[in-house]
Amino acid sequence: MQFIDRPSPNFDDRSLPVTMVVLHYTGMQDAASAIARLADPEAKVSCHYLVAEDGTVVRMVDEARRAWHAGRSHWRGVTDINSASVGIEIVNPGHEWGYVPFPDEQIDAVIRLVADIKQRHAITRGNVVGHSDIAPARKQDPGELFPWGKLARLRLALPRPTKNLMDPGWADSGFLLALERFGYDVSDPAAAVTAFQRRFRPEMVDGVIDAECRCLLLALLLPKPQGDD
Repeated sequence: MQFIDRPSPNFDDRSLPVTMVVLHYTGMQDAASAIARLADPEAKVSCHYLVAEDGTVVRMVDEARRAWHAGRSHWRGVTDINSASVGIEIVNPGHEWGYVPFPDEQIDAVIRLVADIKQRHAITRGNVVGHSDIAPARKQDPGELFPWGKLARLRLALPRPTKNLMDPGWADSGFLLALERFGYDVSDPAAAVTAFQRRFRPEMVDGVIDAECRCLLLALLLPKPQGDD
């Protein structure tokens, strides 16, 4: 892929191998503001790549180094997600500045980038996640408008289950145990349910555990012949 290099000073050494991709939105008014902040040593935040609305990819931290994009987070037992992940910021004003759909050119570039990273590091589909998945109590991005289905159809992310949906009849406590097993931090139950819905049922994000949520989660947990690659 072609990149524009705009190095950020905000990085350090990894302590874990790369096993994840974390997708964010910038949540700022424009790409220039986001790039300036991610390169500001006072901000103490960064990412490996930023993808602009027109599909331009800006490389800010070498993948061999630990960028500072995930913050306090957790996924499938990993808590130093900065060490274990490649972070991609996608330019979008986000919920605070007027959340809008992601342009096709931008998503096409994200798909190419994720495919390249996933292949090089042998990352499983279940470890291509959003910021809200790893930090549900703090983050909403990339949000309910992000087209996870496009990535899933190319085996770059887990798909939303559509077949053989069965309600296991879990009580809320049982659902939360299953959600934790799937990978989420459930210390804030409502936030965890909301993050799950943003990812797998974005048309209705209300934080309420219902039959559809139970069906979707059970289907995601059931063994599949093709595995989680």
